[in-house]
Amino acid sequence: MKWTRKSVNNFFFLLGVAMVVVMLFTFDVSFAELWDHICHAGYWLIPIIGIWLVIYAINAWSWYCIIQGLGESHKVSFWRVFRLTITGYALNYATPVGGLGGEPYRIMELSKNMDKEHASSSVILYAMMHIFAHFIFWFSSVFIYLALAWAGDLPLTRGTAILFGMIVILFSFALYFFSKGYRNGLVVKTIRLIGKIPGLKKWSARFLERHTDMLHNIDRQIAALHHQEKRAFYSSLGLEYFSRLVQSLEVMFMLLLFGIDCGGGATGLLLTFLHSVLIMAFTSFLANLIGFLPMQLGVQEGGFVISIAVLGLSPAVGIFVSIICRVREIFWIIVGLVLMKAPYKG
Repeated sequence: MKWTRKSVNNFFFLLGVAMVVVMLFTFDVSFAELWDHICHAGYWLIPIIGIWLVIYAINAWSWYCIIQGLGESHKVSFWRVFRLTITGYALNYATPVGGLGGEPYRIMELSKNMDKEHASSSVILYAMMHIFAHFIFWFSSVFIYLALAWAGDLPLTRGTAILFGMIVILFSFALYFFSKGYRNGLVVKTIRLIGKIPGLKKWSARFLERHTDMLHNIDRQIAALHHQEKRAFYSSLGLEYFSRLVQSLEVMFMLLLFGIDCGGGATGLLLTFLHSVLIMAFTSFLANLIGFLPMQLGVQEGGFVISIAVLGLSPAVGIFVSIICRVREIFWIIVGLVLMKAPYKG
């Protein structure tokens, strides 16, 4: 069977629909309890869901900076990138090992606007930026927590110290790995590394033999962006980090819904926002430790409960936050799937 763009698109679409159905029937609460949580959120659902339009716009801007750095922005509009950002993340949420759905789909669709090498380079570079920004976000959260602990706002326990140690060690490895990848490219090395997995050696060798020129060109484009287009490189990375801070507003809205505002006023709202940043950082850190589950089912919920408990808040708040976040994810997955099938010229 020969796979066409249309058949691959339909495959991703049906996979996304199937996963939405699975997620709807795998909530840890009954539909009656789920509805109670939604009703409790009330009008706060509007900013909770709506803030992601801003987050996706920032993500798309970050990706577009890379496309500009590669000299391909004249071939694709920002709105095309914005649309593919939403659909790509919808597939990432719905598929195991986030990225097995979204990134190939983005490459396939962006190849309609530019050659496959530049499309692949931009998607791979953006994925690297997205992941590296995660590590920077986790690393900076350690210092936010330590500053709040020094001010007497948060406790510093052995458990948090161990968690911080893990984050610092992983960040150090990530810094080395990504710096090597940005300087020299990593696509060819990754394919060769896959070849060391039992059963994939022949596939790796055949893939390298058939696509060696294209893969080396992609690596050269990755290295060139870091060496020659530093403005585009650091703009993209900065925007990705900024999107994590904006994402923290989602948690802040839910804390305010429960009347948790650290005393109110400008200082109280600032503390509430910093607590939200920590909750997002620690939850995403725990969720990404186990990335092979669709939407990290169960992991994200546990991460929210643990993170919120560390800050001295009720586990009930953590359960509420995790459930509303699931509702938001399902909403945007459906939007992404609709965009996959909606006609678009551009």
